[in-house]
Amino acid sequence: MENKTARFTVLLDPSKKQAFEQLCASQDLTPSQVVRQLIRGYLEQHDVTYGNQPTHNPKVKI
Repeated sequence: MENKTARFTVLLDPSKKQAFEQLCASQDLTPSQVVRQLIRGYLEQHDVTYGNQPTHNPKVKI
């Protein structure tokens, strides 16, 4: 896991939030864990590295 953290605020419909939280709980995961997994997967899918490494995707400016 990363050493430092940053807050990421997302606005969504209350019914979707509740359904998401229930699904996460049913899988013994926190919503934050799932969002981090989704972000890592999205970056990987688009060949974007992060941290001190340069991006492999020339369309992405970090």
